[in-house]
Amino acid sequence: MARKIDNPVILIPARMASTRLPNKPLALCGGAPMIVQVWRRACEANCGRVVVAAAEREIADAVRAEGGEAVLTDADLPSGSDRIFAALQHIDPSGSHDAIVNLQGDLPTLDPSLIGAALACLPHGDIATLAAEITQAEERDNPNVVKAVLSMRPPPEPARALYFTRATAPYGDGALYHHIGLYAYWREALARFVALPPSPLETREKLEQLRALEAGMEMAVACVDTVPVGVDTPADLALADAMLNGQDRPA
Repeated sequence: MARKIDNPVILIPARMASTRLPNKPLALCGGAPMIVQVWRRACEANCGRVVVAAAEREIADAVRAEGGEAVLTDADLPSGSDRIFAALQHIDPSGSHDAIVNLQGDLPTLDPSLIGAALACLPHGDIATLAAEITQAEERDNPNVVKAVLSMRPPPEPARALYFTRATAPYGDGALYHHIGLYAYWREALARFVALPPSPLETREKLEQLRALEAGMEMAVACVDTVPVGVDTPADLALADAMLNGQDRPA
């Protein structure tokens, strides 16, 4: 029998340091700071408690002004995974939250149902994540579009991640899958993951999720049909702002 999730929590790591879009969490998007929009999408998922793990007080203040929950974390933590683990220890030292969603703070147009999709496949692995079939030809060879190499299993079981790469893979005819960087962890899996040193393939591909695969952790993957806009540049911000304002593209 698959393990049952009892008490999930959604944690959103956010920090001001961004080389391509300074002060990104507070950039206005759809009439509100981007971190507030992401917090709203997480609340709309109706999957449990939502907490922003903020590196700076300004981020926490913006979330709290909207009635949200935020916790300050060390600004020098090396990754979002480390940030959510630090926040988890602060907000839940007794260990009541058994499943943790790591939702990036730069996905203001996220379809809230994707959070539930990740949680739904967590009982099939140590970690769960998402992928969508690539439909735009230019994405197949774009190293900025991370490809998930998947082993498909009979429904209703989710796929299993074999590898993640910036290369065009797997070779040959057939679908390619765009990895979506939203994760759900069992609490003990998150603790194990952040305790591991960076792995050789992680360092080579610059993909943190490869650390889990190299350590033998199983990652279940829900295949979905929508990819949220990740905001890394002013152009991305303009696109997300237009989408939240009901436009197809920036004016």
